[in-house]
Amino acid sequence: MTQLSQSGRRFFTVREISGPLLLVETVSGVGFGELVEVLTPNNEERTGQVIDVSETVTIIQVFEGTSDLDVKKTSVRFTGETIKLPVSMDMLGRIFKGGGKLADGGPEIIPEDYWDIHGAPINPYSRAHPTEFIQTGISVIDCMNPLVRGQKLPLFSGTGLPHKLLASQIVKQAEVKGEQEAFTIVFAAMGVTADEARFFKEDFTKMGVLSRVVMFVNLAEDPAIERIITPRMALTAAEYLAFEQDMQVLAILIDMTNYCEALREISAARVEIPGRRGYPGYMYTDLASIYERAGRIHGKKGTVTQMPILTMPDDDITHPIPDLTGYITEGQIILDRGMYKRGLYPPIDPLPSLSRLMDKGIGTGKTREDHKQLSDQLYYAYAEGKLLRETALVSGEAALTSVDKLYLQFIDRFEAEFISQNVDEDRDIEETLDLGWELLSILPESEFARIDPDIIKKYHPQYRQRSLDNSHVS
Repeated sequence: MTQLSQSGRRFFTVREISGPLLLVETVSGVGFGELVEVLTPNNEERTGQVIDVSETVTIIQVFEGTSDLDVKKTSVRFTGETIKLPVSMDMLGRIFKGGGKLADGGPEIIPEDYWDIHGAPINPYSRAHPTEFIQTGISVIDCMNPLVRGQKLPLFSGTGLPHKLLASQIVKQAEVKGEQEAFTIVFAAMGVTADEARFFKEDFTKMGVLSRVVMFVNLAEDPAIERIITPRMALTAAEYLAFEQDMQVLAILIDMTNYCEALREISAARVEIPGRRGYPGYMYTDLASIYERAGRIHGKKGTVTQMPILTMPDDDITHPIPDLTGYITEGQIILDRGMYKRGLYPPIDPLPSLSRLMDKGIGTGKTREDHKQLSDQLYYAYAEGKLLRETALVSGEAALTSVDKLYLQFIDRFEAEFISQNVDEDRDIEETLDLGWELLSILPESEFARIDPDIIKKYHPQYRQRSLDNSHVS
């Protein structure tokens, strides 16, 4: 905390301007994360934050950029405060800039409190295990890689793939079965174009969900430095709504790749030793400070569920951004370009996708008792089908057995009827599981090595039809 004697004084002690950074002579009492007012030579006030302090130099990142600043004529004032977001229920239905200012032309919100955007770490002892299934209405997610309330499950996409459309569909359809309360959505867009921002706003309005959405939008032309605080602004709003107002919050962060590029830009301006592919060595820690703000807390009704979305450069899943994200989060949903080119929507490949909390959120009393075994069998059948499809391309279908040909029939229908669905199609989990059984019935029962015989007799369409026929006869 800055000493009171320094907090109201301005200092003309800027030594150097480097990219979005000001290097200022260190003043006694200045603290890391402290908010700074920067006065330009034209008396324009900009906002900055202390990101590093040494005995001689304090580094300030300026959110509005450093263009037109002059070393000799620029002054700074250390406020002694950290960046805080004014929070209240008035945030619902409103659109904010990435730095927290209103961007929808409406009246200012009346704050009930001011929350530090860096949040407070959740004590591991206080964390409750996520156990409640979230139905997205999208079969390949709900059956194969389900989302659980309080989970952080990222979406790995690529340039040109329909992740924006998928994000909008999830916003509209996400629900916890048996509960009337719809999810409150906190939506943070980083480095998006004005057209993309307009798409989200118009889509949310058209779907009738804008009244329960809080949007934070950092445009591509906005200062890259602002992207560093955009997700933190959004997650602070999410934590307030969840843990203070007892709401179920789904936070969607798009695009985390743009966020990491901003991190790299700042690191380069600080002349730091680069890590993998030029990204700062602390990127893992920085991403963790964002992703770990999802979860449930004992004694609190509200929860924060996170779905970060990132575009993999060159569709490379080994790139540092998706690689580190996969380590921190609890799985990943992967969009496949080959499936997209074949006209499938959503083009989600279930084989490399993963939800590490799947077992916690499904089963009797949550989805259905057959969910896990059915999912395992569908995984195996789809993997076998893809392998046989490649074999048929090389050797021809003449080399395949009769069962092999049934697997080819299965995979074609699985992609066309189970993975692919309309943008506005909201499938109930029961409908999804029944569809999975219908497709599996293409294969002989002898192939169902991953399903208990009692489960087969209860849910296989052949046995269910016999049961119905017998009931009609009786």
